[in-house]
Amino acid sequence: MTTNVAAYQAVASGAPLEKGTIERRDLRPDDIRIEIEFAGICHSDIHTVREEWGEIEFPMVPGHEIVGRVTEVGSEVTQFSVGERAGVGCLVDSCRECEWCLKGEENNCPHSVGTYNGKDRFDGTPTQGGYSTQIVVSEAFALHIPENLDPAAVTPLLCAGITTYSPLRTWGVTEGSKVAVVGMGGLGHVAVKLAAAMGAEVTVISQTRSKEEDGRRYGASHWIARAEDPEALKEHKGEFDVIINTVSAHIDVQEFMATLRPHGAMVLLGLPTEALEVKAGAVISGRKSLTGSNIGGIRETQEMLDFCAEHGITAEIELIKAEDVNEAYDRVVDSHVRYRFVIDVASL
Repeated sequence: MTTNVAAYQAVASGAPLEKGTIERRDLRPDDIRIEIEFAGICHSDIHTVREEWGEIEFPMVPGHEIVGRVTEVGSEVTQFSVGERAGVGCLVDSCRECEWCLKGEENNCPHSVGTYNGKDRFDGTPTQGGYSTQIVVSEAFALHIPENLDPAAVTPLLCAGITTYSPLRTWGVTEGSKVAVVGMGGLGHVAVKLAAAMGAEVTVISQTRSKEEDGRRYGASHWIARAEDPEALKEHKGEFDVIINTVSAHIDVQEFMATLRPHGAMVLLGLPTEALEVKAGAVISGRKSLTGSNIGGIRETQEMLDFCAEHGITAEIELIKAEDVNEAYDRVVDSHVRYRFVIDVASL
């Protein structure tokens, strides 16, 4: 039998989200049922429901940053118990047998299933996300949420955390590394905290100094305000090991590449609508890399959560009621939040 649960859902492109009900499946043997406590709002949710990334099937419940308590487990579940706090990130399934799944990189599986706007690989029904009171998911795609962290503030880590942790680890950030973080919004502020906890010397590159006090409190040692000095990057030639670019605005890649040390990497996390241009010499000289990154696998996401538990890292959040989700969407688009919105699902 299916279970009807309350949810906030998108009913049409560009229309406000509305409260309604959706069906959650009965448990399969490897499933757990999570009573959702908190659901983060990611800019990806907004792009998706407004069909800025392509057509979707309505109605659709967004939300891929989910934290709650396990209330039921399937007959074959071994990793979770009733009462345990669990989370769900951007994925709820994959083929589980390709080379990428076997490496723990389910995010690279060609058949991965998104937490929302995806298709269940068994029955083809649309996946529905976390702006709801419950979710049913295979234990293989659930995460153990550290009990020493504020569950509301840990919620955005299930997207923003892994999105920034994975490139920092992949490109070898460690004690003494010099890391630049471009932009200090929902992704950038988490990147600063993580890089600093890894022992890096962190520089924030922003337009203004409006968030400098926050940035230094989160671990940044240096701040570059480009509106004050458009030529400021020229003073940092050959300085950084890794640049984490979190912004979706168009940038001059050339001037950023010049600030990298030999073998350095500039990692793109944002998705600008305009094409980025780079001359071959910018990467050939110094054997530099211009690359990108997108979330991570389940194993690495758990590693990130454990790292955050060890270092006391959470996102900076504004907790809202479900009825305020449409206002929150507008504020995200206007960059009027420090730094992530999280829905208190009890308000549903």
